[in-house]
Amino acid sequence: MVKFLKAGRVVIMLQGRMAGKKAVIVQNSDTGNKERPYGHCVVAGIEKYPRQITKRMSKKKIALRSALKPFIKVVNHRHLMPTRYNMDMGAEFKGKISISDPTKRTASKRNVKKVFQQRFNAAKNKWFFQKLRF
Repeated sequence: MVKFLKAGRVVIMLQGRMAGKKAVIVQNSDTGNKERPYGHCVVAGIEKYPRQITKRMSKKKIALRSALKPFIKVVNHRHLMPTRYNMDMGAEFKGKISISDPTKRTASKRNVKKVFQQRFNAAKNKWFFQKLRF
């Protein structure tokens, strides 16, 4: 069977509080481990999407409306729906995401927010930063 849940694949969360949100696979474990004996992924996604901006808005308002809120989760493969999109996030997240300790988790979230914000401001991966309408 072809392994398609690789790091960088954009997925849609199907279960839980983040259902319907877009995320990117950071790390993948097909076989599982002692703690989680099932296939799972560490994903980084967008909890609160940036809102629409117009020409008439001030710079301050544009900065506020273009802010986003990230999340980091460990998710079972069954709760993910892969999309055709990929994000080349290899260098940005390699070894910088840790979810074991709460302090490391908040630092990882800050790092993810910085990377996502840079990509949004550079207008890369536009589909990823739009709210999923369904």
